[in-house]
Amino acid sequence: MEITDVKIKKVASEGKLKAYVSLTFDDCFVVHNLKIIEGKEGIFVAMPNRKTKSGEFKDIAHPINSECRSAIQTKILDEYNKPGDEDSSPDEGEH
Repeated sequence: MEITDVKIKKVASEGKLKAYVSLTFDDCFVVHNLKIIEGKEGIFVAMPNRKTKSGEFKDIAHPINSECRSAIQTKILDEYNKPGDEDSSPDEGEH
């Protein structure tokens, strides 16, 4: 399985959330709502999650081994750190 597209929507706020990410695998499966977060030890990628009735956050999609997690995070952060536009995805209205 290969990551074939990374779309990053940077957030202009001063908080810990730096960007939202969508990943496409093999040009046929997309996962939305990954987040780039500024943590105590630097930036990292958080998987898409939802809040449970008890107030906990549970991942709704995630890698099942550290090699996959590392590959996803490396690909996303490499794209995030590329110089250039503030937003690597086109505006909704542009075609």
